[in-house]
Amino acid sequence: MTDATVLLRVGEHLGRHQRADLAARVALGVVARKDTRRAERKKALTAVSSSRWAGAMTRASEDQYQLSMRCLFDERAGLRRAIRAIGKRLGVPCGQRDGRTRGYPNQEERFQKQRRLQALGVRLGAVEARIDAGRPTIVVGGRRLAKIRHNLAAAQLTPERWRERWEAKRLFLTADGESGAPHGNYTISVDPETGEVSIVLPEPLRHLANAPRGRYKLGCAVSFHHRRGEWLDRVCANRAVRYDIVHDPIRDRWYLDASWSTDAAVLPTPEEIRALGERMLGVDLNADHLAAYVLDPHGNPVGEPHTIGLELTGATATRDGRLRAAITELLGIAKSHDCAGIAIENLGFDDARTVGRETMGRGKRGKTFRRTVSGIPTAKFRERLRGMAYHRGLVVIAVDPAYTSIWGERHWKAPVQQQTKTTVTRHHGAAVAIGRRGLGHRIRRRPGVTPAHQRMSAGRATGQTVSLPRPRGTASPPRTTGTPIGGEKTCWSRGGQLVLFPDLEDRSRGHRITDPVHCGSANTGQQR
Repeated sequence: MTDATVLLRVGEHLGRHQRADLAARVALGVVARKDTRRAERKKALTAVSSSRWAGAMTRASEDQYQLSMRCLFDERAGLRRAIRAIGKRLGVPCGQRDGRTRGYPNQEERFQKQRRLQALGVRLGAVEARIDAGRPTIVVGGRRLAKIRHNLAAAQLTPERWRERWEAKRLFLTADGESGAPHGNYTISVDPETGEVSIVLPEPLRHLANAPRGRYKLGCAVSFHHRRGEWLDRVCANRAVRYDIVHDPIRDRWYLDASWSTDAAVLPTPEEIRALGERMLGVDLNADHLAAYVLDPHGNPVGEPHTIGLELTGATATRDGRLRAAITELLGIAKSHDCAGIAIENLGFDDARTVGRETMGRGKRGKTFRRTVSGIPTAKFRERLRGMAYHRGLVVIAVDPAYTSIWGERHWKAPVQQQTKTTVTRHHGAAVAIGRRGLGHRIRRRPGVTPAHQRMSAGRATGQTVSLPRPRGTASPPRTTGTPIGGEKTCWSRGGQLVLFPDLEDRSRGHRITDPVHCGSANTGQQR
């Protein structure tokens, strides 16, 4: 019997019992953790598998149930937002406005929106009923693949090919790790020296064993290339490692995935980053590229702007690979410039998906814009970046996205362009704004900083964020009336003298300075 046949039989056997356990967990509804009857369910599963397989199955059932409930809560929130947005516009007569709310342009569209409002109300009622009952809808194998079964011609699949994909998705070959067990996992064990893989067979399939203690040893060896050093450190120390065996029927290949939890670490806060004088990399996520800029601890842009292409087209695996490649390049920039962390926007386009038709324009242009916005992988980018940055020793700070693009272009695009020959876009200005907010500074610069005058701008920083002590008294020898100054002008009073905050002693001696001119020193002042 081949290895593939054994894995299929084990996966089908465990998958069938895991789906039964999931149905039992859904039937319990929303209960406290102590009332989930996990010990009772695990005991029943142990008789048809093993104690470790049973623990993995009950854990997977609980995780799937909690995830489905969170999806129901998100769907309810989206439906409520859509109903609220449509109801607000329906309350305004056609072609009129009530404050910032605009009514629908004609009666035909208004009628269609009334129908949509009723349909959304029905869907909301069904979702709320499922939430109250605590019974979400779960399709083991994927709802999308289940729907393809009813339209095989459009998917260019035969019933046999669809059945292979469906059964592959419903296999269960997951083994949780266990600290102290041989190589970190007793159920699925991988030898770090030879790469041999052996699995514990369920009780009804022990007759297929080819190794002692009811185990089956695969005829091929495996090797890990990505983060192999970390995996070796764990398995050699017998620390917990989880393994998942998946089957790809399209390529007819089997894959072994290893995963483990990282040690908890105390990450520095933005205040600590500023106190230590560390740099920050501000990143602006866009539909087709990442715009980044390095900032010093005072919030001033350093060096050249960075642009990383981001093409998110094609299959899901292709898009995910391109996103990971862009994040890898981004982390390389952060490490090469000695940055302590990366600041990004805490974005989420739930509103664009639910009420985008009401707030983001209609017609062909509005539809294109909504597709562009909703296609930006904000959540996936944030989660991928957080995980990958952690292993590079970088902190990820998610900041409020309000007005970053507007104020970044208004306050930082032109000043940054003056110090670099590279073309600076509004997205690079937004990256500076995001980085400053991640450091705890204000985005908008003080009025008068970096003025248009070349002599003044040469001595001032592009932003004032830290207060430094200023000297007192006069900065140059006193000049009398009629003394020529720069530009062949004549100083008709001593008020044209360059003075820094004259102290009380100077005022008591009768100085006639009424509007002192502040020095254009290249310091960075305190934020407000």
